[in-house]
Amino acid sequence: QVQLVESGGGLVQPGGSLRLSCAASGSIFGIGDMGWYRQAPGKQRELVAAITSGGSTNYVDSVKGRFAISRDNARNTVFLQMSSLKAEDTAVYYCNGKVKLNKWSPYSTFWGQGTQVTVST
Repeated sequence: QVQLVESGGGLVQPGGSLRLSCAASGSIFGIGDMGWYRQAPGKQRELVAAITSGGSTNYVDSVKGRFAISRDNARNTVFLQMSSLKAEDTAVYYCNGKVKLNKWSPYSTFWGQGTQVTVST
């Protein structure tokens, strides 16, 4: 099947930066939209940033100007560069991808296991 594996989370001080990566592997014919979501304790999961296969992006208002999403289609990988981090960015970050398993299949949505980002002194 398909696996999405995130990396790059950790503990960072306010104002610092982190870069998250998410690599998709397995039986992949093609990948469409990819995105990063986050879920803080006691809150619903929210979309942070998304990118189409053509490179168009969109962001939740709270991260505009601080976060940048990008992708490497040759490596089936999506990145999230996070800068000027704030305490309120603390959450588990999940990547998400719409994957086509073969020429005839529709796109199916797959999720990574999540990576913790903690912004604290």
